[in-house]
Amino acid sequence: MTGVQTCALPIYGGSPVRTKSWQDNFTLGEEEKKAILKVVDSGYLSLFEGSHTPDHPFSFWGGPFVQELEKDWCNYYGIEHAVSMNSATSCLYAAIGALGLGYGDQVITSPYTMSACAAGILVYGAIPVFADVDLETGSLNPDSIESLITEKTRAILLVHQFGIPADMDSIMSLAGKYELKVIEDCAQAHGAKYKGQYVGTFGDIGVFSLNVNKTIQSGEGGLCITNDDDLRYRLALIRNHGEAVVGPAGYEDITNIVGFNYRLTEIGAAIGIEQLKKLDKLNEIRIGHVRYLNEALAGYDFFATPPNCSHGSNCKSCQASYYVYPLRYLPEVLGVTREEFVKALNAEGLCFYQGYVHPLYMQPIYQKKHAFKYGYPFEAPENRDIQTNYQNGACPNAEKLHYREMMINEHVRLPHTIADMDDIIKAVSKIVS
Repeated sequence: MTGVQTCALPIYGGSPVRTKSWQDNFTLGEEEKKAILKVVDSGYLSLFEGSHTPDHPFSFWGGPFVQELEKDWCNYYGIEHAVSMNSATSCLYAAIGALGLGYGDQVITSPYTMSACAAGILVYGAIPVFADVDLETGSLNPDSIESLITEKTRAILLVHQFGIPADMDSIMSLAGKYELKVIEDCAQAHGAKYKGQYVGTFGDIGVFSLNVNKTIQSGEGGLCITNDDDLRYRLALIRNHGEAVVGPAGYEDITNIVGFNYRLTEIGAAIGIEQLKKLDKLNEIRIGHVRYLNEALAGYDFFATPPNCSHGSNCKSCQASYYVYPLRYLPEVLGVTREEFVKALNAEGLCFYQGYVHPLYMQPIYQKKHAFKYGYPFEAPENRDIQTNYQNGACPNAEKLHYREMMINEHVRLPHTIADMDDIIKAVSKIVS
């Protein structure tokens, strides 16, 4: 198979090492090198300070590259404010803090995603409750969300899983009906659109990742976006030692902010600026690969075609950006287990993975309800009457996807080509025949 990584990565010191076929070696080029040299030549790798100097153009708000990245992000997404940070995890935590979520609050989120979505809720003392996902998209099912809403529910933290837009019409309708805040995790959904509008721009705060595995990257990094002036200030305060800044900065009305060091470096920002310029082209390549595979595999009734959005695979008003190629395999149709089928595919030189992540509520932290000392936040007086759903079977769709049906493939990323997609198609045909 041309240019494709193998599943068995070389091991050095007990850790897997990326091979040259991973995307980060193929999306970084001379533009990023020149940008890094500009930062080095400037003499400042960061211009953040944990203080507020009104007459200084940088300090609290970061250096010129940080501010340029945020401006470019606003222009691309058509949003008022962008606040960069050192990771999307930091962005999620800051978003939860900026919205004032905490003890006594229930936050509905996805069980079938990266652990930080739920962990950030716990950090602020709120309790995550897991709504089930849609079998087709892997994103939150609105019907499951509504069935979990109580008088304690304050927010929905949704994920545009695999870069496939969630059902934003239904979710925002629920948020309006029950007066809930909305955080959109768009870590895997750079440039994805729901009915012509970029994901991340529907809710109160959208979160994006610049981690090395994402469509565009700066090694580590992330951005929050919002149209709310107050949330922008709160996000920036949490990013940069807020409790030391609110008075001198003139934010005396904001007293419930404890800040951290979530600041992005100038080098990370400079790389991000150049990467953003490439986003549309990189998405075009991925989308092209997915469409090619979808068309070729549509004749196999043991595959459920990956959708473009919650409206299905043929929707013309939405556009997924496909972080990976998520393929639902229906073992009862072919009469072969997923494990056997994936093993056969990988024997042909491919790299398919079974499932995605274990449903989050199956992790020990939720099973034992013990995140911090004394069983907090679960044992906090404000939280004791919040009903959790951490039992086996709580989210049957998420469990079905992970344990029976979901197959993940990353070959839609660069440096893979249509020839590689043909190899996947040939391998499937060979196995079936």
